[in-house]
Amino acid sequence: MFQSRTHTCNELRLKDAGEKVKIVGWLENVREVGNNFAFGVVRDFYGKTQIVIEDEKLFAQIKAINKESTISVEGTVRERASKNPKIDTGEIEIVPEKIEVLGKFIYNELPFEINRSREADETQRLKYRYLDLRNPEVKKNIILRCNVISAIRSSMIKHGFLEITTPILTASSPEGARDYLVPARKHPGEFYALPQAPQQFKQLLMTSGFDRYFQIAPCFRDEDARGDRSPGEFYQLDMEMAFACQDDVFAVLEDVLPPIFAEYGKYDIASSAPFRRIPYLEALEKYGTDKPDLRIDLVLEDISELVRGTEFAPFAEGNTVKAVVVSDCALTRKNIEKLCSDVEVQTGSKPYWFKVEDNYEFAGGVAKFLTDRKDSLVSALKLSPGCLVGIAAGKKEAAQKTAGVMLKMLGAAVPSHMNRERYEFCWIVDFPMYEIGEESGELEFCHNPFSMPAGGLEVLLKAERGEIDPLTITADQYDLVCNGVELSSGAVRNHDPEIMIKAFEMVRLGEEDVKRKFPAMYNAFCYGAPPHAGIAPGIDRMVMLLAGEDSIREVIPFPMNKNAQDVMMGAPSRVEQKQLDELHIALVED
Repeated sequence: MFQSRTHTCNELRLKDAGEKVKIVGWLENVREVGNNFAFGVVRDFYGKTQIVIEDEKLFAQIKAINKESTISVEGTVRERASKNPKIDTGEIEIVPEKIEVLGKFIYNELPFEINRSREADETQRLKYRYLDLRNPEVKKNIILRCNVISAIRSSMIKHGFLEITTPILTASSPEGARDYLVPARKHPGEFYALPQAPQQFKQLLMTSGFDRYFQIAPCFRDEDARGDRSPGEFYQLDMEMAFACQDDVFAVLEDVLPPIFAEYGKYDIASSAPFRRIPYLEALEKYGTDKPDLRIDLVLEDISELVRGTEFAPFAEGNTVKAVVVSDCALTRKNIEKLCSDVEVQTGSKPYWFKVEDNYEFAGGVAKFLTDRKDSLVSALKLSPGCLVGIAAGKKEAAQKTAGVMLKMLGAAVPSHMNRERYEFCWIVDFPMYEIGEESGELEFCHNPFSMPAGGLEVLLKAERGEIDPLTITADQYDLVCNGVELSSGAVRNHDPEIMIKAFEMVRLGEEDVKRKFPAMYNAFCYGAPPHAGIAPGIDRMVMLLAGEDSIREVIPFPMNKNAQDVMMGAPSRVEQKQLDELHIALVED
């Protein structure tokens, strides 16, 4: 049988000196030293090995081979005179007796240096992703992804979950993001949709009598890209539990995730159970966001009443004024103004500030408007010399958002207020069930319409009778947040057809609307469904956090660009007219 290699490029050690071996891999580099003498580096998936060319014939052969060609090298291992502690094989080298080209690199030059590919233009990296992935620094993120998924799968099985795959071709969903549609050749004018999530299928599995389900599920949404969101497709740890409540879901993830984050993460400290639980409205008040980074010890204070009546217009009656106090702040005025400018770019609202001097006088920013409020502000905010006070003012939601972004930026800018090297988890709970739609001006579902309202049917009937404001109804819905990144949303599901109909009637949709839009789930629930709950943490975001990357594309093997294009494969692309005819599709040109 043909033996392609005796060892990998990361396997040989000093104990192997004198042994005849064969390695294979990519020719990473050749360095000529005088006549008929050269050093070469062969790289494979596992690592690198140095070869030393001392033969005239082999010297001529190696000179003619382009870098990044794949080669095999047969020769003898010997101890290196000049050792390299930076690589595992740094104590040895191979003196070749035979070199064979297995795959020739035929072009004149590379689009970028392999070992410096992360410095290249992103379009080039994505177009030549197969070269980008040869860079060990890029490859290690994909290896990390594989190891994390394996660990998750193993842990979920140990917790009694069955891995069940759900359909990829399904019906279009009337809720959520835009669907990717697939024309049905045998059913002209009709379409399948790629699943935005296996939501209905996993709930149907609970109705079918399965107790604990999970899968590493592909999801497809026609969304715009962000740093933490890939357009097109993404993967999530999808799970559902029958006869379960919120605490059951929390207990599983609080047991599964911390060990994985501690073992595979850039930081080796992760929150232990139980994770902190923060009501949604409290999160907005204290952190200005429903995705707080609990590594930062700063919180927001409401100073609306304390500054009311000053000459500064943004503090006027009717506006909310939020403050964040940063003690021992050494930022210069220039640093502070730059930070405020960045906050304004991100939020569209201008933030304000002042500092507390050694004599407790206020200086800089809006200090001149607050001189007559100095004593009350010092007392209420517990100010001391060296404090920086960041301020946001405006309508409540805008002030909270601006202050929240400022808090996060200040936490990152002042090291004493951020314990960076750890993973801090929290649950955001008690989300509003309903909100007033910006466009419609009428009551709409705030998040997931299939969440169970806290209080069940009774609270909906009270709202219907006008006894309570429907905007005060909360849902048994929760988000999992880690280091300021939302990993997942989940909920206790509304499994009762009567409660489901009443919940939809609140937003002007009747029983027939529910039956038409969600026929399988509604009908299944009418056959006796168990209470059930679930969640679906995003795999891509999880690995991004573990790898310490800022862009989710760094942890996806073959990501699309920001415009949802695969520039390597040329997708999306035109197709032949014959294919369109078979699908009964006619293109309308703009």
